[in-house]
Amino acid sequence: MKKMLIGALLVIAPHLAFAGCFGSPGFQTCTDNSGNTYNVQRFGNTTNVQGTSTSGTTWNQTSQKIGNTVFQNGTSADGNSWNGTSQTIGNTTFHNGTDSNGNSYNYTCNQYGCN
Repeated sequence: MKKMLIGALLVIAPHLAFAGCFGSPGFQTCTDNSGNTYNVQRFGNTTNVQGTSTSGTTWNQTSQKIGNTVFQNGTSADGNSWNGTSQTIGNTTFHNGTDSNGNSYNYTCNQYGCN
């Protein structure tokens, strides 16, 4: 589940427009269909997202893209930190890192799915 959440964040974070966002390309405030809010700040190859759930819990994520690699780190709603790296080569993206429970992960995704 943690793998899918991190994978989803990689896909969602740069494209939060579906969530009802307003602001400039460099700074946006977004609200999703569940009422959660996100502040998204972009500068250069770095994106910072700070989220607040309807229950008041907070989390954050910083992503930095260098070439074909994205480096992520953040703090989950329970206060634990996590980090990961995603590298795309051709049609395949290699994901690895440590989730917020301290468990390491390593998986790949391509046009046929993830494993």
